Amino acid sequence: MRAITCIEDLRERARRKVPRAFFDYAQAGSYSQQTLRANRDHLERITLRQRVLVDVSQRDLTTSIIGEPARLPLALAPVGLCGMQHGDGEILACRAAQAAGIPFTLSTMSICSIEDVAAAVGKPFWFQLYVMRDRGFIKALIERAAAARCSALVLTVDLPVLGQRHCDIRNGMTVPPKVSLANLIDMATKPGWVLSILQGKRKIFGNLAGHVRGMENVISLAQWTNSQFDPTLNWRDVEWVRALWPGKLILKGILDVEDARIAAKTGASALVVSNHGGRQLDGAPSSISALPKIADAVGSEIEIMFDGGIRSGQDVLRALALGARSCMIGRAYVYGLGAGGEEGVAKAIEILGKELDVSMALTGSKSVRDVGRSIIAQ
Repeated sequence: MRAITCIEDLRERARRKVPRAFFDYAQAGSYSQQTLRANRDHLERITLRQRVLVDVSQRDLTTSIIGEPARLPLALAPVGLCGMQHGDGEILACRAAQAAGIPFTLSTMSICSIEDVAAAVGKPFWFQLYVMRDRGFIKALIERAAAARCSALVLTVDLPVLGQRHCDIRNGMTVPPKVSLANLIDMATKPGWVLSILQGKRKIFGNLAGHVRGMENVISLAQWTNSQFDPTLNWRDVEWVRALWPGKLILKGILDVEDARIAAKTGASALVVSNHGGRQLDGAPSSISALPKIADAVGSEIEIMFDGGIRSGQDVLRALALGARSCMIGRAYVYGLGAGGEEGVAKAIEILGKELDVSMALTGSKSVRDVGRSIIAQ
């Protein structure tokens, strides 16, 4: 992938290679997309202090994430339908992450199942959980993740109901895609994608189909969400999950200081400052604007991770400076997956790592573990 130099290059290649419904699913936010835009705008407004004549010949990008060594302060975020960006997309992304020495998080709404991924990779990965109405199914999912030796459970707490994403409705997105003239024309121009999907292990939601009564043939993400996600979700459910899960727990979707203080007392190993990539409450604060307040409030009590708008190594450095131990990337690696499968995901990770390394050098930073607010220009 010699012509690829930045995440935007991967995004543009994915746009050409992936059918519109699935590309839009990954790219778009909810409603008018104010929060989606704010995630990027607010990151780009943060200026870094350029320092000179500092010996930065030895730079260290390694860190630990919830006690696990990581070669970069990055983790691949849970993203639904990766297997519709590229055949076996979850497996390919996990392999790329593990080769790069960083965690991969499998979404509940994945195409490849927990068991598919576990059988195809050599190391433990993280599993992301939504708590749904059918608590028996959720208990079984937790047990399946434990049986697959998942090393952490990422409990997403900001989706009791689904924020409307206009693109998904307009595109009539289903899994697998419906046979229609528009879809056939679109897919006819993307033969590489068609071949990868045909060769993939599954064409439906691998963790769901056949496990929940009445949802055997579910094809619509909105259909599943509206019928199964639980608006009664509350902090007692976090305690219930904590009691069932034998390993490390991460709470994803914290955006408010009051919620962060509660999260810090749950026994979770980390929380992720996140607004679901601008896909839930439109008009919510950007993730980066919420990060320093939460880090100041509870950073001494619980590990802080960041998610929302990362497209460059400079963005990673900004988040580290404002209190994050590590960053989750979603769209950045999904663009790589759509652009080139496992190689594309590896390229996305490589790009972010190299940009982070250069940016550290130019700010006089020697270790990601020591980056702080002193590198932010006032």
